[in-house]
Amino acid sequence: MNDITIDKTGWKKYRFGDVAIQTKEIVDMDNTELTRYVAGEHMNSEDIHIRRWGTVGDGYLGPAFIRRFHKGDILYGSRRTYLKKVAIADFDGITANTTFVIKPKEELIEPVLLVHLMLSKSFTEYSVTNSRGSVNPYINWKDIADYEFLLPPKPEQKRLAALLWAADEMLEKEERVLEKVEMYRTSVCDDFFKTIESSKPIKSFGNIFTGSTPSTKISEFWNGEYSFLTPTEINNTLEPQTASRFVTSEGLKASREISKGDVLVTCVGEIGRITIASQKCCANQQINIISPNNTIDSKYLFYCLKQYKNLLLKATTISVVPILVKSSFENIQIPDFQTNKKESFVKWMDVIEQQIEQYSILLEQSRQIKQELINKVF
Repeated sequence: MNDITIDKTGWKKYRFGDVAIQTKEIVDMDNTELTRYVAGEHMNSEDIHIRRWGTVGDGYLGPAFIRRFHKGDILYGSRRTYLKKVAIADFDGITANTTFVIKPKEELIEPVLLVHLMLSKSFTEYSVTNSRGSVNPYINWKDIADYEFLLPPKPEQKRLAALLWAADEMLEKEERVLEKVEMYRTSVCDDFFKTIESSKPIKSFGNIFTGSTPSTKISEFWNGEYSFLTPTEINNTLEPQTASRFVTSEGLKASREISKGDVLVTCVGEIGRITIASQKCCANQQINIISPNNTIDSKYLFYCLKQYKNLLLKATTISVVPILVKSSFENIQIPDFQTNKKESFVKWMDVIEQQIEQYSILLEQSRQIKQELINKVF
């Protein structure tokens, strides 16, 4: 991808506001034929497709949901723009006034190009830089309208739009393959757990404790060799992602040491993300840790808790942010089986998990190739 060059001779400079219009069509929620709404959580980062939505009347939406969008409009999350939530609507519906509803000026720009422009590194950096507020940063339309970029003549736009769309279709195919493998995993789990021999609280399978952050004021605790894990690194795979911060042996002692093979579960915010420690480390207080005893395999706990995430969610306390406290977590009942049956289950799941990991890597590589292409164009 790095050796691809795009000749931009003859390209012209435009402002974003020159090629796009923000629409503010208001919906009367008490008198509308529209049946679907799109909230922020329905839009995925770096995904131009709307895959989820809500049904009007399934609960109180709040006064912000007043914007109508039409099929073909572009929806853009104006808050926390670093999340890159931008999508093309393929149905008519309602959204909140914090989501920009954008119509491309098709005489000037191909809609497919516009939506991909909004995913470019340059556009994202501009929107983040020009956002206001700190806790929940947002950008105003008048600021985003001033963003400048180069645009080719219409014939070349069509060729580039076709190329970007082909890259997106490749991603869609790879995602469907991954979804099928994940569905198969769910099917295997469902079959295994059809007949539960017995259930026991999580605490019966080992020692449970909550992570602890070493004092950030003591420099001797930091920049060492041991990973300091946060929920960001807990990614529902058998090993955590590489940590962004590390502690020394002194920092490890000041925290609560996690051993290789311990199971980590997020307990604040996004509840129930799971991984297994691949080496000695520590974690912050948003993570509960299970240090298994000799009656259970770490992988069995991993696969079991992944399948029964709904049990974790049911035990969660909803406040400003969802919290799963240790006392509730350790008393959650999970299925228990004879050792040979658990071992057989883990072997099956290891094979499937390996396939999922391989497809996930391929998918991520394809995403990176597409993003590099977008950045080359814009």
